[in-house]
Amino acid sequence: MLEKTKQGRDSAPRGDDWHGKPLQERPGFLIRRLHQIHVALFMEECAGESITPVQYSILTALDHIGAAEQIVLSGAVGLDTTNVADVLARLERQKMIKRRMSPRDKRMKIVSLTDTGRALLQRIDAGAARAHERTLAALSPTARARFMRDLETLVEANNDLSRTPVGTR
Repeated sequence: MLEKTKQGRDSAPRGDDWHGKPLQERPGFLIRRLHQIHVALFMEECAGESITPVQYSILTALDHIGAAEQIVLSGAVGLDTTNVADVLARLERQKMIKRRMSPRDKRMKIVSLTDTGRALLQRIDAGAARAHERTLAALSPTARARFMRDLETLVEANNDLSRTPVGTR
């Protein structure tokens, strides 16, 4: 159960003494390490394509949602608009995406996946899938399903605390 702090924010009761635990037993450290490991596996599996996991996420989001305003894309992948704009500039130089002005608001840009971007996704989908599988390989099928449910629960419960909540734009 959550308690209110002096500032009025919810805080978890102190059931675990995180300060007394070694770094390797703390959730934040383990989450960061697992992210580093997954990025390394992704880069290994997709090595021939010179694409980052963030670029892959943006291309995948465009493939799933179709053409979208940059701000919508930012909300879909959980990146702030400045970082999305930087990644999109690189993808545009590589001809993976194209951007055009929004017909309803000249300050907004519509982003769409190009045939080149779609072809890249097709080439690396198997490698990205292998990276996901390798990330979870130490878990039994039952433990994998539970782990994924737990991750989804944690992300959903804390989504609004992020600087860039997913799906809120």
